[in-house]
Amino acid sequence: MGLGGGGERGRHDHVGGDRVRSEKETAGKEDSCPGHHGDGTSTTPWAGGPYGAWRRVFPGRVESVPEARAWARDLLAGRVGASVLDDVLLLLSELTTNAVAHSDSGRTADGRVTVYVARTGTMVHVEVADDGSAASAPAVRVPEADDDGGRGLWLVEMVAAGWGSHRDGAGGSVWFRVAG
Repeated sequence: MGLGGGGERGRHDHVGGDRVRSEKETAGKEDSCPGHHGDGTSTTPWAGGPYGAWRRVFPGRVESVPEARAWARDLLAGRVGASVLDDVLLLLSELTTNAVAHSDSGRTADGRVTVYVARTGTMVHVEVADDGSAASAPAVRVPEADDDGGRGLWLVEMVAAGWGSHRDGAGGSVWFRVAG
């Protein structure tokens, strides 16, 4: 996966050089990850390394957007500069909002949004995975000045060093990278 413009990209199993376990690999293995709380929260890096990768599962509801921001802020504060943190939190908010508003994550009672955050020496990588949608797919559009919404992926396109999306039978995800 190269850096650059958006669009469909392949699903990845490695984030920032650290092995990220899939949900299939971690299902029923709460003790396999130190710091795992059984609620989808991982407070320690999954795969060691000097920087780390984390995952948290949120309910597919609007209240999860500020919860995801606060969680990422707590993880990254002091690890990245203030402007990088601001960019990451803005883009994470947009993608989490999109996942809740435009996917089955926000349309079903048991919908979920999974947020992955990884910090390497030069990048912050964030991925937001949702339950998918038969009605819509991620697409950048240039919003009109008087539009009430529709700026999420446009902001990702403008701010991120790279981004992409993936859809399969299990759902969809959108990821971005911010230099920092």
